[in-house]
Amino acid sequence: MTDGMMAVAILLPVVAGFLILAIRDYFARGVVVVVTAIVLIANSILFAAKGPLTYTPPAGFDWGTLISVLDYAILVTYLVLGLKLRNWLVLIFSVTQIIPILYFEFFMKAHADLRPAFVVDNLAIVMTLIISIIGSLICIYAIRYMRDHEEHAHVDKSRQSRFLFWLVLFLGAMNGLVFANNLFWLYFFWEVTTLCSFMLISHDKTQIALENAARALWMNSTGGTAFILAIIYLYMTQGGASALSVQNIIGGGLHSAALILPVALLCFAGCTKSAQMPFQSWLLGAMVAPTPVSALLHSSTMVKAGVYLVLRLAPAYAGTLLSTAIAIVGAFTFFGTSALAISQTTGKRVLAYSTIANLGLIIACAGINTPLSIAAAILLIIFHAISKGMLFLCAGTIEHQIWSREIEDMEGLAAKAPLVTLITAV
Repeated sequence: MTDGMMAVAILLPVVAGFLILAIRDYFARGVVVVVTAIVLIANSILFAAKGPLTYTPPAGFDWGTLISVLDYAILVTYLVLGLKLRNWLVLIFSVTQIIPILYFEFFMKAHADLRPAFVVDNLAIVMTLIISIIGSLICIYAIRYMRDHEEHAHVDKSRQSRFLFWLVLFLGAMNGLVFANNLFWLYFFWEVTTLCSFMLISHDKTQIALENAARALWMNSTGGTAFILAIIYLYMTQGGASALSVQNIIGGGLHSAALILPVALLCFAGCTKSAQMPFQSWLLGAMVAPTPVSALLHSSTMVKAGVYLVLRLAPAYAGTLLSTAIAIVGAFTFFGTSALAISQTTGKRVLAYSTIANLGLIIACAGINTPLSIAAAILLIIFHAISKGMLFLCAGTIEHQIWSREIEDMEGLAAKAPLVTLITAV
């Protein structure tokens, strides 16, 4: 049963994504998205009912080699994108990931086979419920939204299949990320989410969309570089593959003093992914993408990957100066972006700044690192995912009612769209 549950959570979105990519009929494509969403939601509820578990894929297939090959494919894609966009920062931070991975695998001859490969604990169950329920509902919303979006933009050739492919694939990558116990596998899922975000932000292919997607790519790649450096340091100083177990890191199974540097690098990666200051600009730039992208990035994926990693590692840095530094970064982000949100005139930018502020509050709770603050952080993740996902979907619906994102243009909205106004107010 566990085999099937893990396959549905991680592999089903991949299979469904390629199926969606191949289908050109609007109705058939929508059926695949809806069926996939229903199965993912039911599967996440099954995880909650079953409770914590561990899982390692059965022998007979070398998953580790496949993940290594796909890692290289993703990073080569970054290089190609950097050349195509003529963006030196994308190129630089692609190289700073490729070279360490080559060193890790070919010069150190390192291997990262761990048992268990996946650990599904209570935090992972909360995250997969958020990803599978809220993320799936956003995918369903995107079916009709993207058709209207392309009709309004007078697109010659529909790219709805491509858009929904990356949207659905995102859910599988996020489930793999929150389940992974192997840091090297977690890094792979981490990079898949970065690639998906680039593809979704750049979907409209306008100059501003490409520029903002490139910014998101290189900023998140700085975190990816820190991530792979942390993996190499742990492997070299903590006794090989066992040091790459997330459970060993947070459970005190490694020498605690030597853990501070790699844990700090991993938390830095989490802060870039969760758009903490000064990395907030990539998430603000993502507002140029269609509304389902904003809803997904802000509620159940991408930024949640960042706060998840910082929260997951909280036991490893408890009682250290790193914990205090994380709390300060989160608090500064919370107050700074809350103040900036007040001055915005565009609805989606107000929501974007408030998202970053909420993420800062979650990071601050993780840095405070008491049982109550950790519980508060988890509750904030749940509340924020639900409320911000719905608010972005409402913002998208309002945009299609008035074809504007400006708050001033929303005057008289209650008369034009009373139901949407009521839902937004609630």
